[in-house]
Amino acid sequence: MSETTSRRKTTKVGVVVSNRADKSVVVRVENLVLHPLYHRFVRTTSRFMAHDEENACNAGDRVLIEECRPLSRRKRWRVRTIIERAQ
Repeated sequence: MSETTSRRKTTKVGVVVSNRADKSVVVRVENLVLHPLYHRFVRTTSRFMAHDEENACNAGDRVLIEECRPLSRRKRWRVRTIIERAQ
């Protein structure tokens, strides 16, 4: 008996930090986390390598990335849309 599970792909919004590689960008995602002891919000950042098929992203662009199958050793995300272009 095979069971199919419909799972939504995780999406994140971040800023492109680097677009030096061909068809790849590095996206910085910021997150606010409540500090366990001081009960203040602390800004944490994570960096994700994402696949950009058309090489359309530039540094400073705000993009929406979505989870996908592993495309290479470090790329597990794909650029879905460019929300806002850099100035």
